[in-house]
Amino acid sequence: MNSPAPTQDELKAQVARAALAYVEPGTIIGVGTGSTVNKFIEALATVKDSIRGAVSSSVASTERLRAIGVPVFDCNEVGELGVYIDGADEIDGHGHMIKGGGAALTREKIVAAQSRRFVCIADASKRVKVLGAFPLPVEVVPMATARVIRQFSEMGGNGVVRLRDGAPLVTDNGQHIVDVTGLRIERPHDFEMMVSQWPGVLTVGVFALQRAHVCLLGTPGGVETLTF
Repeated sequence: MNSPAPTQDELKAQVARAALAYVEPGTIIGVGTGSTVNKFIEALATVKDSIRGAVSSSVASTERLRAIGVPVFDCNEVGELGVYIDGADEIDGHGHMIKGGGAALTREKIVAAQSRRFVCIADASKRVKVLGAFPLPVEVVPMATARVIRQFSEMGGNGVVRLRDGAPLVTDNGQHIVDVTGLRIERPHDFEMMVSQWPGVLTVGVFALQRAHVCLLGTPGGVETLTF
């Protein structure tokens, strides 16, 4: 009798545990945000005494890390991090990602830039050939949201301000999120560079400059390791 296929939650737990192999004893690690990272933080509790602490990309992850007894440092208190572990909403065959479904894209990009290696943990559904099926998050200064939406419209995209409880979501940085559908991002590096220059855009959720170096992909057959 065949065993049932693992659930998405079980796949996330698999890659979260596998990511512990990239945690070097005695170091400060970078920790991202989201449901898969929450599984990693749970797994990290088993080895928490072997690390000095973490730099976190969000208030939510900071609270979870402190709850298991991991010291959390500000980015400005530490130098280069050896590894940053985070999830992705999409990842292509070159390690380029769409991130920001958890509204922490700006801080995620900052911590990724401070780290020598980015280890992405994701279930197999996040692997794509071309980025863009997942709504692209863009963190925007509130007064610029309408203009940024018009600029995406000229590219064939449909942008909407992300809401929470009927009002615009406010990020940890005090800004809003515009989610854009209808895009096919075939040149992620060029796209990221272009949109990042638009006035009012704090961060675009394409991670090409800070792409993943390794992706631990949860599949029904086990964890698949992709290197880029």
